Amino acid sequence: MDRRFEQMQRNPNADWRIEDVAAICKAFELRCEKPRSGSSHYKISHPSQRAILTVPFNRPIKPVYIRKLIEFIEAVKSAT
Repeated sequence: MDRRFEQMQRNPNADWRIEDVAAICKAFELRCEKPRSGSSHYKISHPSQRAILTVPFNRPIKPVYIRKLIEFIEAVKSAT
């Protein structure tokens, strides 16, 4: 398991950046699309999930989005 993911689980309130989210997505083979013009949210998806998670680019990323990302990864792990 990715060390950064474990840190996110333990402390979703930390000063997480979009670079951390992108690294986690890469580690778990999630698709992380950069925002298109006019948008401020990254779109995170995986073929095993119907839902698409959106995470704002703002820094620091709010803990609610980190918790949603953790839930999304857990759903992907249980589906595969």
